[in-house]
This record gives sequence, structure tokens and C-alpha cells, in this order.
Amino acid sequence: MDAAPLQSVDIPPMQGRVSAEEWKIRVDLAAAYRLIAYYGWDDLIFTHLSARVPGPEHHFLLNPYNLMFEEVTASSLVKVDMNGLPVEPSPFITNPAGFTIHSALHMAREDAHAVMHLHTPHGQAVSAHSDGLLPLTQTAMLIRGEVAYHDYEGVAVDLDERERIIADLGDKGAMLLRNHGTLTVGETVGEAFVKMYFLERACEAQILALSAGTENLSNPPQGAPEVAAQQGKVGLKLAAGALAWPALLRKAYRLDPSFAS
Repeated sequence: MDAAPLQSVDIPPMQGRVSAEEWKIRVDLAAAYRLIAYYGWDDLIFTHLSARVPGPEHHFLLNPYNLMFEEVTASSLVKVDMNGLPVEPSPFITNPAGFTIHSALHMAREDAHAVMHLHTPHGQAVSAHSDGLLPLTQTAMLIRGEVAYHDYEGVAVDLDERERIIADLGDKGAMLLRNHGTLTVGETVGEAFVKMYFLERACEAQILALSAGTENLSNPPQGAPEVAAQQGKVGLKLAAGALAWPALLRKAYRLDPSFAS
């Protein structure tokens, strides 16, 4: 179908038409879209955040392809099946590349309830660096143990690539898609978002540090990156569930509560 501007599209209200549990996931995911836009991590309409909805069907929510992230609402999220087809009638379209990457992880990992994928300049720059993410900052060391790598294969529209994405991610919670961008998975939207925050901040700091040259870099003492990685494995999940995500959700409501409609 043809994409249409937001002002000409009726967004059918979904609250009351889905379970309370699904509605909460929709609100969290819509908040994440707005916060990604707030932090300047969006790429027009071309990246994706998704969340699995309760039930054995493994349906998941994906952004409407013709909305900016700052326009996404809980009701506008499109529920699709594992073939990328909308489960319910929707005035919106979805992105095939978003379906390929996200469906792979939702299908393969029971703990991958939320998946986030970005194309920020700093994330792309580090993904293109032969050494990947370096242990230059505490932020990088906290997330680095969770980071896997997947080689670039072109725009992700080939469903065969799903098997290789799954294999490369393994049991990790984050990934650098080489020459492409960043990706995180989480048991909740909040966990995936907090991991993404740390990964993106680590990438940004690395590019800033390397911009001054490598001669005067201060590398951490031997063993310190491994200690920080263990601390991050526990601490990031705790921060997401009990601390940072609840605060971020309050921030989203302060910025514009329409995301929860």
C-alpha cells in the first residue's frame, strides 16, 4: 500500500482492544521510539525497535514504516507474525529489512522479548573499525562483554541471513552489525534500551578518543575490562528494571504523553 502522511491517517485506538499486558508493552515500546528520537539516534524512518507480545504465536510489534519516531504511538505499532504479515488490519506498512533482523532474534531467543537496531554515525563508525568496540571507557567495558559481531551482507532483506545473525549473536545481548550499526536484545523494552544507551555512548566516546590519535591513549590495567564486564552483566539488567527505565519512562511522559495513546 502507499505510504500516507500522518495527518491523513486515522490511528485506531488499541487500548481496550488488546490485553492489559500487551498494552503495557505497546506503551513501553512507543516510549522507547520517542526517547530514541529525543537522543538523536533515529535515522529518519529507517531503523527499528520491536517487542514480542504475550502468547505462543510469537507475534511482535514493529514501527509503522511511514512514521517518524517522534510520531509513534502505542496504538500505531503494527503487530506482525513471523512471516512479516500484519495480524490485524492496519493503515500502516512495515519495513522488510526490519522484519528480517528482528524476526530472526524473536524466533531464536526466548529471552529476546525486545530488539533494538540503530544506524547512528558513532555506532556505524565503530562497526566499521577492524577492532570493533575497544575497552577505552568504563561505559565500553560494562557492555563490551555482551557484544557480538555480524559481517555485512547488504540490506537485510534476504531471509536466509536470519540463520547467520542468530549464530553470530549466540547468547550475547548486543551486536555490532559490521558496516551497518548497533543492535541490542533484552527481556524487556527497558533492558534493551539501557543496553543500547551504554553501547551508543561507548561508541561515541571511542570515536572522540580516537579522533585525537592513538599515541596518548590511556588503556585500562590488565584484568580491569573483565571485572567491569562481569559488573555490567549484572548491573545493566538491574539498572534497566529498577532504576533507569522507570526514570526514562517518566521522562517520556514529560516530553510528550501522546506516545501512550
